[in-house]
Amino acid sequence: MNTETLRSYCISKPGATESFPFDESTLVFKVGGKIFALLDIDSRPTTVNLKCDPERAVQLREEHAAVVPGFHMNKRHWNTVTLGGTLRSSDLHDWIDHSYELVVKSLPKAVRTELSSN
Repeated sequence: MNTETLRSYCISKPGATESFPFDESTLVFKVGGKIFALLDIDSRPTTVNLKCDPERAVQLREEHAAVVPGFHMNKRHWNTVTLGGTLRSSDLHDWIDHSYELVVKSLPKAVRTELSSN
């Protein structure tokens, strides 16, 4: 999966927004004002940080060489994924969905209701 495909998938999530709040190379995707993905567009190979359930995070790191503890993030709750290589797009889509869903679950009920009505 390339950078633009990943960007398109993230921004297609209901209520998702994108911005560069930190620097010119870290594209941040949020829902309800909370981050669910950070894409380093200047790194080669390209990497993305995704929120993850702690138990699942450990499992993914053991199963995939491209998945490591989150760079500059809480390593218990975030993974850094290197794009390309042997990763399947379907796996990356699942991980983005998981990250998005974790963040949505943490949002206030009114925000969740608004997201589900769109």
